[in-house]
Amino acid sequence: MGRFRGSITKLSRREGINLAETEKVQKYLDRRPYAPGQHGQRRGRGRPSDYSVRLREKQKLARLYGVNEKQFRNLFEEAANVPGVTGTVFLQLLERRLDNVVFRMGFASTRRQARQFVGHGHVLVNGKKVDIASYRVKIGDEISVAEGSRSMGFIQENMEAQKRRRTSPWIELNPDTFTGTFVRLPAREDLALPINENFIIEYYSR
Repeated sequence: MGRFRGSITKLSRREGINLAETEKVQKYLDRRPYAPGQHGQRRGRGRPSDYSVRLREKQKLARLYGVNEKQFRNLFEEAANVPGVTGTVFLQLLERRLDNVVFRMGFASTRRQARQFVGHGHVLVNGKKVDIASYRVKIGDEISVAEGSRSMGFIQENMEAQKRRRTSPWIELNPDTFTGTFVRLPAREDLALPINENFIIEYYSR
């Protein structure tokens, strides 16, 4: 699966979940809770096959985090070889991606914006610039916005919006200094994801 560069709203309608995790997309989904296209309202009337259900779940999660197929499968195989609950470990590996952490901290309004933000060199990890979106954040790492980037209009807007939202419990954030710390791995109950990761395990185990 290549990088999707089209409308995230249209893709969210296709998958039936808010892939951008924004209020704007959610409002659109509430108005049009069916797949896009001329026959969108007629799709899905038949019973989907077990394979189709598992494939769709895999696609949902990969598209939610914006990860291509090769990266996604490699992360799953790594999770399968780590002690613990495979599904939870897999989600934790996805959550530790730098672009996702930047999104969780509110420096970016979407993961797509966070990926671009990281790639342009606006993010520091423990004081050093990191421009790799898939960089794996460790417990205790401090993530911050480069000082020269803090005056950017959309960063200011994102931080003001974040002050009105609840920060993820595995992250400590100081919006006034544009810094945050990844304090622990998220537990499965911390992640309010509309995903059944067991279907993804079954998909890759077939």
